[in-house]
Amino acid sequence: MADDTVTSARSPVADDCNVAGAISLNAISKWFDTPDGEPLTVLQNIDLAVPAHSIFAILGASGCGKSTLLNIISGILTPDRGNVCFGGVRARDFTEWRSISYMFQEDRLLPWRTALANVEFSLEAGDMPRAERRARAREALTLVELAEFEEAFPHQLSGGMRSRVALARSLVTEPAILLMDEPFSRLDAQTRAQMHDELLQIHAMKHMTIVFVTHDVEEAVVLADEVVVLAPRPGRVRESVPIECARPRDPTDSKSIQYIQRLRALI
Repeated sequence: MADDTVTSARSPVADDCNVAGAISLNAISKWFDTPDGEPLTVLQNIDLAVPAHSIFAILGASGCGKSTLLNIISGILTPDRGNVCFGGVRARDFTEWRSISYMFQEDRLLPWRTALANVEFSLEAGDMPRAERRARAREALTLVELAEFEEAFPHQLSGGMRSRVALARSLVTEPAILLMDEPFSRLDAQTRAQMHDELLQIHAMKHMTIVFVTHDVEEAVVLADEVVVLAPRPGRVRESVPIECARPRDPTDSKSIQYIQRLRALI
């Protein structure tokens, strides 16, 4: 385990939303009240800039505030201090929230709906005609290679297939930003590797910005353009590490191993 020294080697500071990129965070802090009335600081002075169209990983030990940070980016939580900006627009003034999609750690599929109906669910809040919703849901299932299982119910699908349905549901709205909270952590190693390949293929086609939380160092190295490591509570940016390897990446090759060892030393 690395010591708690927080280095100055971090992503460019998002100074009052003036940093170019899909997402910027400036001095984000978050605390929660405890039963004894004392505030618990979970995140402290987080500065990040996520380039548009990149894959960005948030890595750290359990309890360091990774999911809290992702929830702040998504708008689920509000920071107690600091600003989140999208393309230079502060979150409080941002109006394109439908351009952001969130894939949770659990697949959260509705058990009484088929795979197709689960994917279509993401489009039902608007006024899109049913035929168009159905067509787009089918396209999303085709994208994750599940077209032939559109009439299957969640209990009839394997864990990997359920994750694909959840991914299709996140993609069907054609998001500019995809947020992912350890979405593959419940899968076995082989299925997880397949999901990594599929996610990279989809990213190459769709060019959305992806921010994902993980505690899996190898996953971060295989997928991300850049990995930010959070120090233990209160979560702070310990270091941000660009992964300068061509894809596809083999976690067992020498260059990947160097990154894996470096990131493990930072956690």
